[in-house]
Amino acid sequence: MANKRELKKDINYVLGDIIEAVYVWELANAQKPTKDSEAVIDEAIVTFDELIARVNDRSVENKKAHFKAISADLESKGRALIEKINKLN
Repeated sequence: MANKRELKKDINYVLGDIIEAVYVWELANAQKPTKDSEAVIDEAIVTFDELIARVNDRSVENKKAHFKAISADLESKGRALIEKINKLN
């Protein structure tokens, strides 16, 4: 991980793309109920808030390991959200 700014950009881009994918799914499937898709969006927003709060935590001693853990969490939570989008159909 290069630095804090890059990690914040990655979080923003990944979760933003996931939310955008849900909106595209909602437009393509306008006749279907959207409670499940809204739940995915809500989970993405909660994940964003959670990860940004962890990035901004200044009480961490080993920042490199801390940022690597956040990056790994972003990847795993992002994959889980993508799986939920794929199951919407």
